[in-house]
Amino acid sequence: MSTSRRFKALVACAVVLAATVTTTSVTIATADPDPLARFHGQHVDWHDCALGADDELGRALDDSGADCADITVPLDYTDPGGRTVTVAISRRKATDTTHRVGALLLNDGGPAGASLHMPLTKREVMGEVADRYDLIGMDPRFVGRSTPLDCGWDLGSAPLRSAGADRAAYREEVVLARDLAERCKQTQGDVLPYVTTRNTARDMDVIRAALGEKTLSYLGYSYGTYLGEVYTQLFPGRTDRIVLDGVMPPERYSSTLLRGSEAANEAALHAWASWTAARDDTYGLGATRAEVLATVDHILDAAAEKPLRIGKTYLLDEHVVPAFFIGGLGSDLDERRAELAATVRLLARAADRKPVEPSEELAGQLEFLLTGAGSAPASQMTAILCGDMAERRGVGSYWRAVEESRDRFPLAGPLANNINPCEFWDRPVEEPTVLDNDIPALLVAGTGDPRTLYSGARAMREQWSSSRLLTVDGARQHGLYGEYGNACVDERVNAYLSTGRLPAHDLTCEA
Repeated sequence: MSTSRRFKALVACAVVLAATVTTTSVTIATADPDPLARFHGQHVDWHDCALGADDELGRALDDSGADCADITVPLDYTDPGGRTVTVAISRRKATDTTHRVGALLLNDGGPAGASLHMPLTKREVMGEVADRYDLIGMDPRFVGRSTPLDCGWDLGSAPLRSAGADRAAYREEVVLARDLAERCKQTQGDVLPYVTTRNTARDMDVIRAALGEKTLSYLGYSYGTYLGEVYTQLFPGRTDRIVLDGVMPPERYSSTLLRGSEAANEAALHAWASWTAARDDTYGLGATRAEVLATVDHILDAAAEKPLRIGKTYLLDEHVVPAFFIGGLGSDLDERRAELAATVRLLARAADRKPVEPSEELAGQLEFLLTGAGSAPASQMTAILCGDMAERRGVGSYWRAVEESRDRFPLAGPLANNINPCEFWDRPVEEPTVLDNDIPALLVAGTGDPRTLYSGARAMREQWSSSRLLTVDGARQHGLYGEYGNACVDERVNAYLSTGRLPAHDLTCEA
């Protein structure tokens, strides 16, 4: 689930994956009553984060005083004496040792969002509260600097494709989805059954134990909220302070990740169109909302007729163009809306068959969506979704859902309901997680979030009656704490992280 920021973060994953850790082997003493004892008690070898002179992330972590380590975990938790993999973590140690709370593990979402950087980004918003925690960034198994996974796709956009305008275009998607699934089975079939959220949650508990912590505090965004929920179910009693931002309840998590969010995304598109129309002198996309939306329709129609040429290298067809709109609608901040408007201006010129040169930022997105540069992060995202929720619905069911949604949601419907490789994946080795617990947690949600719906946050609040819901009224924003510039949100989350006391009742901040 991606905001514009997370869309770009997936692009950056391809760079991080250049530095990987090889699979290792650990012998387990089976006589120990705890079959995971060797993992729980492993020595953590902290080291510099930079992997070379060109490693900007590593140098930034080092400069901040953070260090890094690789945690060994079982590939298959039912066979802890078998093959192992590594999970890369970063740590910025607590400096206020007198008031130290413990470890705060951070996850940026995804699925497959690398999170090694998060002690840097969350330290600023947390202020003095950060000094009371060991801030722990984690690249989940097979992501970023952890043991890698790459299906060798020559395009990297499998989770972000649209069905297209007609049945012929959809048949192309069916062929592609089947081919991508087969390539993953051929190249990564031995590990695919273990690329799951439940195993990532188990890795989190190994990290907890290896760090010598009795409990974990946790901050997760988007998909990271689902990961946090799974952890609480698998390891009851091992959590301390939990913040879930952009809440996704388990019953709404599926392999078609955006299904159900069509209306929210179309509403966000209309809101963006009104914002852009008010700045027609800058962007020239239309002086009214209707005119801007007509420009969007023109771009989509042109891409369906003939791929749009961007520069000398890139061709954008009807399956890819909608991802640029959806990817840009995760925030109502002016800066993000301006970025989308600038991209749409280029797409509009391309739709008129005029020469267009991409900006550096747009070129990076195109590289991710259209070439092998995006293969690794897209493979990882797909593998997690399919490992959690693969379902054989029949290829016709997706097309019927696309057609049923198209009239009301012409942009989001064909993308959110499109077929994906999970239709052709092997069945998951475990059933999806069902929550039957109740823990104290702070849930953060915007009423207009186009990725994880506000109704999902309210449903989670009802299930976890001990939790509290912090609502940002009027925000069409995915990811609020430390990302929206809303002092009300930041202060209330920090108060909870500082004291461990939830508000007496649900709270509301204004956007």
